Amino acid sequence: MIFNKTPFPGLYLIEPKVFGDDRGYFFESFNQPEFEKAIGKIDFLQDNESKSGYGVLRGLHFQKPPYTQAKLVRCITGSIMDVVVDLRSGSPTYKKNYTTLLSGDNKLQLFIPRGFAHGFVVVSEEAIFSYKVDNLFAPEHDAGIRFDDPELLIDWKLPTTALKLSEKDSTLPFLAETILPVFV
Repeated sequence: MIFNKTPFPGLYLIEPKVFGDDRGYFFESFNQPEFEKAIGKIDFLQDNESKSGYGVLRGLHFQKPPYTQAKLVRCITGSIMDVVVDLRSGSPTYKKNYTTLLSGDNKLQLFIPRGFAHGFVVVSEEAIFSYKVDNLFAPEHDAGIRFDDPELLIDWKLPTTALKLSEKDSTLPFLAETILPVFV
């Protein structure tokens, strides 16, 4: 695996070594010792998976302390535009967003440290999205920011008319209306 640093402290774009031939391919999607050597100690507790159609936008979600979550995300089939927003007040990239295309073809993964809001939109006909988290879901600490926040200026790569959001995601508050916790 190649662990590529991004301009955001602690955020890594991970490129697996893919071995392919006429039968298909093989790659390691996670290796604890390699991960810890490159990024540090982490104990993932849960794996999640979602299937969505074109234009489905999920996010921007985060959990408040003490239930913050680090995530290791990837797209198994199809393509998604993955978006994170740095909510760590002391970070040089505070309130900035990072976007990347994750797909079943490129097999890239994104490690998202605690203190980021996360979302994605499906840009292919369908996508299966998978992610590991290092803390369990805590509904009472669940929070989020509106996808179309004017302060963030996120380019979701699709026209607004093509987007499909849950009722919850379409009514999330704007960043200016959100009291951000201190992430450590």
